[in-house]
Amino acid sequence: MDAAIANWLDAIAQEKLDKEDVERSLRYAKDLEQGLAKIRTFAQGVSIFGSARLSEKGKWCKKAEELGYKLAQNGHAVVTGGGPSIMQAANKGAYEAGGRSIGLNIELAHEQHINPYVTDSVEFHYFFARKVMLTMASKVYVFFPGGFGTMDEFSEILILMQEGKMPKMPMFLFGKSFWKPLDRFFADKMQRGLKTINPDDRKIYKITDDVDEIVAAANKIGHPSIHNNLYNDKIRGI
Repeated sequence: MDAAIANWLDAIAQEKLDKEDVERSLRYAKDLEQGLAKIRTFAQGVSIFGSARLSEKGKWCKKAEELGYKLAQNGHAVVTGGGPSIMQAANKGAYEAGGRSIGLNIELAHEQHINPYVTDSVEFHYFFARKVMLTMASKVYVFFPGGFGTMDEFSEILILMQEGKMPKMPMFLFGKSFWKPLDRFFADKMQRGLKTINPDDRKIYKITDDVDEIVAAANKIGHPSIHNNLYNDKIRGI
């Protein structure tokens, strides 16, 4: 038995955890368990992140839909947070191409509902569990313009790659007009200014406006076996 699990069970037995802590731990485990059960039913695909607030008729959603469609055409599962706007557009593209369209939804106060273009869905209570699954489900990551949630997801995967907690897989920031100012901040303030990051850290991601470049990156990796998640043997961080 894993030492951490054994210690957790001992703590419960010795009443070192109160009832609320035990129940909270079980909710954490439930979120992770249901997520793992779902992502093990398809080969790793491409996770697409982005705002839930952009117009579905705008250029970013149109590009997300095009990307979802082309990825599905090439046999790649499309994975999103399952919500509206960028997420719905990517799911719609995959769905209309007849591909696997995954939505990993989150319970929110404003009642975010799963969009109608997913073929498979899971609803999470905790953001951290959902982020783990959005990461483990994919071999390529694409970040469209978004808000704090998108930045959180971007930062999480970026630091995991930087610190070797996961393999350095292709990571794209889609939309040069949106992402270039952030990259300049990284370069001017963090890299050359305070020297809190190294030059190579900014090479982890690539900024692009080219949907086909992303599809080519996914095609280059190919289609790993459904039984061979890329994180199983290489990394113990996630």
